[in-house]
Amino acid sequence: MLTLSKKAQLMPASPIRKLVPYADAAKKRGIKVYHLNIGQPDIASPKEALDAVKNNTLKLVEYPNSAGILTFRQGLAKYYKGIGIDVDETNINITNGGSEALQIALAVTCNPDDEVIVFEPFYTNYNSFALQNDVVLKPITTKIENGFALPPMSEVEKKITPKTKGIIICNPGNPTGCLYTKEALIELGNIAKKHGLFIYSDEVYREFCYTDEPHFSCMHIPGLEENVILLDSVSKRYSLCGVRIGFIVSKNKEVMNAVLRYAQARLCSPAYGQIAGEGALDTPKEYFKAVRDEYIHRRDVLIEGLSKMEGVICPNPMGAFYAVAQLPVDDSDKFAKWLLEEFEYEKQTVMVAPLAGFYATKGLGTNQVRIAYVLKEEDLKGALKCLEIALKQYPGRTIK
Repeated sequence: MLTLSKKAQLMPASPIRKLVPYADAAKKRGIKVYHLNIGQPDIASPKEALDAVKNNTLKLVEYPNSAGILTFRQGLAKYYKGIGIDVDETNINITNGGSEALQIALAVTCNPDDEVIVFEPFYTNYNSFALQNDVVLKPITTKIENGFALPPMSEVEKKITPKTKGIIICNPGNPTGCLYTKEALIELGNIAKKHGLFIYSDEVYREFCYTDEPHFSCMHIPGLEENVILLDSVSKRYSLCGVRIGFIVSKNKEVMNAVLRYAQARLCSPAYGQIAGEGALDTPKEYFKAVRDEYIHRRDVLIEGLSKMEGVICPNPMGAFYAVAQLPVDDSDKFAKWLLEEFEYEKQTVMVAPLAGFYATKGLGTNQVRIAYVLKEEDLKGALKCLEIALKQYPGRTIK
């Protein structure tokens, strides 16, 4: 009898992508779908990245070094030093996106049934990466009422057991857009040091912080050099999602030696993706300022629009390009599907990501959605109009 593995049977469908067939069907019916479900920016990639690929003179596309192209890693080390993270190329390994960075980080640090603490709601694929590595995620719930801020550190210590190997932190956060305070991160670092835990620090949205203070990295915490494994990517920073280039950064030599062995087992990361990533390092500061200003404007448009809708709760996100909205609906999965199958307003509808799949605790997030404000103002306002009317017409509306 032909059977699938237990892991394959347990692997969850992506709450971000599982509704794509319904969106495709809506488009075939002539409906315009505003995609607020996925963090795919419509911002143009930097010219420097595109030109690096266009102008390369390769005669043969060879396997790059398993650790990554040397000049790229050296350029990344210079970038990190520029933001106060003192590393060199030996502390960096190029990966197939930030996703593989976390997959490998868990693989080299965790044994089957080891536990990793995570703050929910969290990037949904953390569930998948944990399952692939037989890691048990131990969630600590953050609350929409206080903007999903980190809980008291006493709550973290309660979760620590002899099986705990580390803590995953995403700052700024996906899906919440929460930007954690320097003070809270230092406290978290103290706990990691006290209990001998790794901190897997997902910082792919570093350039999207909407305060006057610079981004504070877990790599900035004094005395935590051996504990922190930084996970990063070119996808969001340079609007290069499709090149699939990320990196693991750590000053823990034992970790990086193991990472290299795993990298060798999958040969290498794509050559042209690395060429684009290296070219992107020359992106001028004006690019980032313009992108940051644009996202702040889009965020403000979104929050203003949502605040006018009866029964909707949405804290003001201070980072990334996501917001979590609590809606007056019976079930956000049903609502998101209804939007694509049954609703339309002037031949338009909107696609959102139901939030239940971003929680590890069953029953949470059932009336919440993640909204990615990655569309230009005109489209964002069109999507908000659709959402406003849909919430009034939805049969499962909880406000009468």
